[in-house]
Amino acid sequence: MSVYLLGTLDTKGAEIAFVRDRLQSSGLTTTVVDTGCLGSPTIPPDVSREELFRAAGVKLAELQAANDRGQAVTQAAAGATNLIAAAHARGDVDGVICLGGSAGTTIGTAAMRALPLGVPKLMVSTLASGQTRPYVGGKDILMMNAVVDIAGINRISREVLGNAAAAMAGMVLSVSGTLPSVPDTSSGALKKRSGHSDASWTQDRPLIAATMFGVTTPCVNHARQLLEAAGYEVLVFHATGNGGEAMEGLIADGLIAGVLDITTTELADELVGGVLSAGPTRLTAAGKRGVPQVISVGALDMVNFGPPATVPEKFRGRLFYQHNPTVTLMRTTVEENRTLGEEIGRKSAAATGPTVILLPRRGVSAIDADGKPFHDPAAREALYSGIRATCGSVEVIELDRHINDPEFAAACAERLLAMVTAPHTA
Repeated sequence: MSVYLLGTLDTKGAEIAFVRDRLQSSGLTTTVVDTGCLGSPTIPPDVSREELFRAAGVKLAELQAANDRGQAVTQAAAGATNLIAAAHARGDVDGVICLGGSAGTTIGTAAMRALPLGVPKLMVSTLASGQTRPYVGGKDILMMNAVVDIAGINRISREVLGNAAAAMAGMVLSVSGTLPSVPDTSSGALKKRSGHSDASWTQDRPLIAATMFGVTTPCVNHARQLLEAAGYEVLVFHATGNGGEAMEGLIADGLIAGVLDITTTELADELVGGVLSAGPTRLTAAGKRGVPQVISVGALDMVNFGPPATVPEKFRGRLFYQHNPTVTLMRTTVEENRTLGEEIGRKSAAATGPTVILLPRRGVSAIDADGKPFHDPAAREALYSGIRATCGSVEVIELDRHINDPEFAAACAERLLAMVTAPHTA
């Protein structure tokens, strides 16, 4: 079993050697990749920095002459990504572990994000206790807090790095069957570790991706039950930005048979500036792949922020709802809803596969209903008008129901079932 171990050997050679030796004592083969640039390596690598930067299409000498740390990190990340992707394609990667600060974390996680779900990925980082989304993205990357800086082997780093090596060894050996494990009840999706074909992801039940928020949970849960009863496995993604990003990635990888995109709220955060955006490519992967999709407008009545003190001053005077002490919701305006509707319509019209939009006339979230704090029929009408103005020939169905009514959930599930079981061409 082969583990790739990444690090800047000019500054972290001793620490890399410590983890390497621990991994090898567990019976694993290691490939040490030097991701440094400006200093001299303190231990010999298995993959030199010259090879690393060659994989990025640049020359080490030119980067050293430029003496630009930012450029060096960018190119090292590109080279590590290409090296790891190529090694995985050869079937040579059973796990990846990296040690680093901000630069090392940028380089290591870039390479990890090039790997499919299920391949063990462990980043020991001084940034792991902070905002990790830029590094993790939608992948199953395990971030481990270094506690102290990765600068020498001491009584703290010895424990942290030893545990990191043990964790990587446990993950890799468990996958290989070398370690005893609990009975395997996972789906075929979770068995795609290194080099297996995409077919293994769907050898059991076909996968449906669904999006959910707390305020759309009744709808998605009811629809999920109907889809599971019909023989599908439903992966529910929490629409918190990274959830939508992860879902789009799986769809783009060709692993999803159908999409129940009930909760498109991340579009509102991207438009207005909330904290839960999934980026500008949200709601595009299914259309590009020709994957059948049912789209709705769940939680587009809100933009998400942290505690009240974190809400930008420019939004003073807007309508807010305190969801809990750490989450503040801001009601989207009529104009914002019109813009959101137009975006949904355009992205739906660009789809190459079966697509239908279902709209609930009585509210798009648990707090957008008659008597609730975000109830705003004018905003909903602007949203729906925007969709109709740009959706082209995509079918739009309006139901005189609230999004969380069982009848609405059933209608969404039934339409998706009709599309995923019917023959269609991309």
